[in-house]
Amino acid sequence: MKQVEVSILGQVYMLGCPEGGEALLTTAVAAVDREMTAIRESGKVRARERIAVLAALNLAYQLAERGPAGTASPATSREADVAALVQRIDRALGEDGQLL
Repeated sequence: MKQVEVSILGQVYMLGCPEGGEALLTTAVAAVDREMTAIRESGKVRARERIAVLAALNLAYQLAERGPAGTASPATSREADVAALVQRIDRALGEDGQLL
């Protein structure tokens, strides 16, 4: 597993990334950073943890709107996507504590 340094909401994180997955991770980081920046700039939420939770929910909702991936049922696919997203956020914010 390769370590990749990324920046989300102005904070640098070291994330594990499978070989060859750098482009996909970069795309995901950009989406998370864009979502978190938009929430912060709305002025309604200032706490980084709350911004992260709202961004995760927004992105999970967008994934759910796209429909099921592969052969999994829609509910199973969405649950797996949300669980994976929450785990990634928990790892990225590890020093700040778990989100959920």
